[in-house]
Amino acid sequence: MAAMSIPDRAVRPLLNRRLAEFGTTVFAEMSALAASTGSINLGQGFPDTDGPEEVREAAVRALRDGRGNQYPPGPGVPELRRAVSEHQRRRYGLAVDPDTEVLVTAGATEAIAAAMLALVEPGDEVVALEPYYDSYAACVAMAGGRRVPVTLRPHEGTFRLDLDELRDAVTDRTRLLLVNTPHNPTGTVLTREELAAVARLAVERDLLVVTDEVYEHLVFDDAEHVPLASFPGMRERTVTISSAGKTFSFTGWKVGWITGSPELVTAVRSAKQFLTYVSAGPFQYAVAEALALPDSYFDGLRAGLTAKRDLLTAGLEEAGFGVFRPSGTYFVTTDIRPLGESDGVAFCRELPKRAGVVAIPTAVFYDDREAGAPFVRFAFCKKDEVLREAATRLASLADRR
Repeated sequence: MAAMSIPDRAVRPLLNRRLAEFGTTVFAEMSALAASTGSINLGQGFPDTDGPEEVREAAVRALRDGRGNQYPPGPGVPELRRAVSEHQRRRYGLAVDPDTEVLVTAGATEAIAAAMLALVEPGDEVVALEPYYDSYAACVAMAGGRRVPVTLRPHEGTFRLDLDELRDAVTDRTRLLLVNTPHNPTGTVLTREELAAVARLAVERDLLVVTDEVYEHLVFDDAEHVPLASFPGMRERTVTISSAGKTFSFTGWKVGWITGSPELVTAVRSAKQFLTYVSAGPFQYAVAEALALPDSYFDGLRAGLTAKRDLLTAGLEEAGFGVFRPSGTYFVTTDIRPLGESDGVAFCRELPKRAGVVAIPTAVFYDDREAGAPFVRFAFCKKDEVLREAATRLASLADRR
């Protein structure tokens, strides 16, 4: 019997063709650049302080009491599923059965992946709001779907959804709408009227909807977060995703969840069980306690982040950026053209050397890279002194114009 030869990798690449367009994430590249240059990292969206002490202590208590140190239940610990259900009822008036309509996941990232793998067949079209978080494109690709972007466009100091463009993007091959509000990276919060129009379209065309609401508590000024599942005809067709990381500043715990009809939750669980199976056992008990925190916690979170947003946006404006004032999330998108620049990728790679600050080029979140070329995203979920120092460093850009 002839010996088997190693395949020619020029003929058979190791990475399958569905993922061939995806390399190292931009977050890894820019975080490494921040570390190597000693720059302030305003690229990746993680806080530089931990969340509430009582929540951290709840995790320690669970560890010491032996709760969650072994495999937790596949759907998630009952305490967290009940807490998610109560949160949806208290905040939004949504009745969710904790036993059949809640699934705990390894963060929102796994929830998105499991939803795409469970609900999208090869060849199905998935309409997503562009620019979009980079895992969306990869998850649609892994499911064999075809992503169809609908671009949020600059309008009067923010980014807005063109509802006619959204309607035109839906074809007979469209299976699912992937909606993110509050929206990363633009900071846009879809209005009640916009969401109602999305809901009418989904019902009319019999579409499934996966809605990423991880920034649900991070809305500012007069913006409000309204779950898409709360609109007529949407409960039975919507998978709602959220997580603890952004709301409670424990991003490393990777505790997320989905809610939806029993049929949708069962479908997503069928995929999720072959991804992580279970995760974050002791942290699930802590997040259950976090979700029961009083309204004063959530009000304080919004107020603190509003002040941080205002601090950084003022510095960016002073430095000469065009600034799109966000209504939600951790992020502010800027236009570099007033600085005489037009290539956000090149600008972000040079920014650590020029100013000692790291940001993210928004073009990486677009299929149409040219549409996103002049935009750069900064994260403001940092200590005030860090934001002030970043603003001081960025001010040098204005001096060089």
